[in-house]
Amino acid sequence: MKPRSIVVALVLLGLAAAGAAAFIKYRGTNATSALPSAPARRGEFLVIVKCRGELRARRSVQVTAPMNVPDLRIVWLAPPNSAVKEGDVVVRFDQSSAKQILQEKEAALKQAEETLNQAIAEARITAESDRRDLATATYEVERARLEVSRVEILSAIQGEEARINLGLADRKLKVQQATVQLHEASSRSKTASLTRLRDQAVYEVNLTRERLSKMEVRSPLSGVIVFMPNYSQGWMNAKPFKVGDQVWPGGSIATIPDLLSLEMEGKVEEIDRGRIALGNDVRIRVDALPELSVPAKLTDLSVMTQVSFDWPPSYSFRAYAAIPQPDGRLRPEMNASMDIVIDRLSDAISVPAKALFTRQGKPMVYLASSGSYQAHFVEVVARNPDEVAVKGLNAGATVALVEPDSQSPSAARGGKQ
Repeated sequence: MKPRSIVVALVLLGLAAAGAAAFIKYRGTNATSALPSAPARRGEFLVIVKCRGELRARRSVQVTAPMNVPDLRIVWLAPPNSAVKEGDVVVRFDQSSAKQILQEKEAALKQAEETLNQAIAEARITAESDRRDLATATYEVERARLEVSRVEILSAIQGEEARINLGLADRKLKVQQATVQLHEASSRSKTASLTRLRDQAVYEVNLTRERLSKMEVRSPLSGVIVFMPNYSQGWMNAKPFKVGDQVWPGGSIATIPDLLSLEMEGKVEEIDRGRIALGNDVRIRVDALPELSVPAKLTDLSVMTQVSFDWPPSYSFRAYAAIPQPDGRLRPEMNASMDIVIDRLSDAISVPAKALFTRQGKPMVYLASSGSYQAHFVEVVARNPDEVAVKGLNAGATVALVEPDSQSPSAARGGKQ
């Protein structure tokens, strides 16, 4: 072989070796960057119990239709799920029928008052006439009695005539007195009857006015109005009340939860019930407002498990967390998660829960180092659904979130104890 050919072969062999080394290095680096990873974080680690639930209003007031008011038909409603203030009109009923009835009752009252006034005037005229006739009869009796007292100086015929006149005058006086009593009793009876009719008309007018004033229902407190289902068409066809619906007196139309009394109701698993206690700090995250973290306090725990209405039914404890300062965007029935803080580690190293694996029954992570992943055993201090606090790892170290392929050149060949 010629020396020139040997040199060329050696050069080609060197280039092939350099290319293979570069390819292996590139493959290792690319494998490292291809795996999802996360850095280990140093800071406060919150040991939490996570549960799901929804927001509830501890205090709510129902809006009901007025009692003793017939023919209630809705003509206007406040927008559903809108914010209302105390004293705002939330429901209006049709007033046309009540106004027409009020006009009729007022006309009947006016007629009853005029009839009563006329009867009183007639009774007054009759009483005045009776008093005049009674005075005349009394005068005639006194005059006849005076004539009788002069019998001694009169003739027998004149004396007998005077006695007869006295008897007639006396009987006429008694008749007049009886007539006066009869007229007074008749006037009192008629006046009393007409007074009762007038009072009844006044009562009906006041009742109609009161009913008319109840045709506008106002909010008893500030909050959000939620209209109740209308079951007049049956349970299967129940829909929230709307304009045009007929409402029965005293029926529930809507409910207004007090937003200042909002609390979180969470379902706690039996295994976590013994780990939490009243007074624990709580962080609430609402599904509809992912950017919002609401601080709260655990205020109540159920003593016994409660059964859910799903199928198959589940059993869980109920935990309630009061929200001291609710955000204005929060509404009852919103789905949310609740993190109950049961412990705080002030200075801890934490990694995502996905980065923790098990080898030979021991916890470990895959630590990125020089383009490859090395198995690194750690000690678990505390565990959360999403994070794990560990010992034996430096802050900022990059750990893999998935287990590397054992056949890959970049996979771990061993680990530190």
